[in-house]
Amino acid sequence: MPKTTQFTDTNRKTVPLNKLTGGLRRNAWQRRACGIGSKGHRVYDWALIDSADPDHQYLIRRSIDDGELAFYHCYNPNHARFGELVHVAGARWPIEECFGSAKNEVGLDNYQVRTWDPWHRHVTLAMLAHTFLAVTAHKAKKRGLTKPND
Repeated sequence: MPKTTQFTDTNRKTVPLNKLTGGLRRNAWQRRACGIGSKGHRVYDWALIDSADPDHQYLIRRSIDDGELAFYHCYNPNHARFGELVHVAGARWPIEECFGSAKNEVGLDNYQVRTWDPWHRHVTLAMLAHTFLAVTAHKAKKRGLTKPND
């Protein structure tokens, strides 16, 4: 979400999210891994901020390397724990990888339609084709086939 998003804290004070991070206590940040990437575990510093609405919280991710910030709005009516929110935020990476490979391998983004029905058909067939390729590749790897048959 944009760093200029207005945040209303529990005291009903409104500030942009990027201004909020400077006032956080040192112990508000927790170092956690949010998943495994191409270079190993993806470890960041995370902070969770309560808002004026008890069902909404804001999760802030800070890069260990360069301090870059990312903001997440969490609709959390069941009050999931901090670790679970971090895990869900980290799930975005493999989902984006999946969509990226679907664009490259089965043309997920190659459509020229004007209405909902044809777009829905194209996306459904592209994702079905991507699933077929993923399952086929997994089965071939499981059997030890690394090269196509000659």
